[in-house]
Amino acid sequence: MKSSDMLPSEYPRKLVQKTDATTNPAYGCSPIERPVKEYLEMGVVNLDKPRGPTSHEVTAWVKDILGLNRAGHSGSLDPGVTGVQPIMLGKATKAVSALRLSGKEYICLMRLHEPVSERRVRSICKQFTGPIFQMPPVISAVKREVRVRMIYYLEVIEVKDKSVLMRVGCEAGTYLRKICHDIGTALGSGAHMQQLRRTKTGPFREDSLVTLHQLKDACVFWEEEEDESYLRKYIKPMEEGLSHLPKIVIRDSAVDAVCQGAAFAVPGIAALDCEIQKDDQVCLFSLKGEVVALCRSQMSAEEMLNSEHGIAARTERIIMDAGTYPQGWHSKPK
Repeated sequence: MKSSDMLPSEYPRKLVQKTDATTNPAYGCSPIERPVKEYLEMGVVNLDKPRGPTSHEVTAWVKDILGLNRAGHSGSLDPGVTGVQPIMLGKATKAVSALRLSGKEYICLMRLHEPVSERRVRSICKQFTGPIFQMPPVISAVKREVRVRMIYYLEVIEVKDKSVLMRVGCEAGTYLRKICHDIGTALGSGAHMQQLRRTKTGPFREDSLVTLHQLKDACVFWEEEEDESYLRKYIKPMEEGLSHLPKIVIRDSAVDAVCQGAAFAVPGIAALDCEIQKDDQVCLFSLKGEVVALCRSQMSAEEMLNSEHGIAARTERIIMDAGTYPQGWHSKPK
C-alpha cells in the first residue's frame, strides 16, 4: 500500500527501548486474559452498522445486548450509511474521544446530474485532495461555519454513465455528501451522494466487522452454555482501539502515580514510539500491554530518550483504576 493511500493511523510505528524493565505478575493482567466480565467492561466491538437506525440507536442496542451501563460510538453515521462503527464498552468509553478523532475511509457512490466525460471526472476529483474548505450541510450535527478538513486520498474506482464510485480517506468530521455536492459544482453538472459505506475508522477495518446478530448469539452462548469464546472473538480489548496513537510503555512503579493524576516523568519510561512530537496525544501502556492513561506529550521522542529527568507527558484522561498496581512513590514525611 502506497503512503498516499494510507490514513495517518496506518503509518508504521517503531517502538524504541529506553531501559530494561520487568513486570510483576502479581499485579495487573494482560488485556486478553481479563476475566470475562472485566473483559466486557474494557472492550470494543467493531460493529457493522446496518442501514436504517442511527448510530445512537445501534449503540444503545449493543449496550442492552451485553447488559452494560455504558457504551459509546466512534463517530456518527447517518441512518442510511452502513459499515465500520467501533463501539467502546463500559469503562472503555473514557477513551472514545481518541477513536472518534481518528481518520476515516469511505466507499462512496456519487450520482452526476448530467453526463460528464470520465477524463474530466477524474481530473476534477484529483483537485479534492489535501486540505479543503467545507461548509457542513444544512442537516448536520455541528455548527454551520466554514472549516478546513484534510482529504488524505480520493481514488475514483469506476465511472459508469452518471455513476462514480470513489474511495475516500479523510479527517474525522468530513461530510462526504458535501464533497459530492462540491465536485458536482466544480464539474458544472451537479451531483449528489447516492450510497455510502464506511470501511475504516482508525485501526478498525471491514475484515473484523461483527453484526448485531452475531453479538446477540455470542451473548446467549455465554449466558446459557457458559461459553465465552464467541464473546472474546467478537469483542476485542479496548487497547486495540487505541493502537493508532503514539505509545509510551511505562514501568510498574510509575503506573499508580499516573492513575492518581500525576504527570508522567521521564524515569518511568521503558519504551516509546520514536516518532512522538511535543504536544502529541499519546497513550501510556503498562509492560503487560494495558492502557493506563491518555496524555499530552511535553517532549519529543528524541528529548525523552536523551533526558534522565523532567515531565515527559501530562495526564489528560485516566483509564486504569488507581490501586491496580502498588504505589511506587512515597510522600515526604511531614
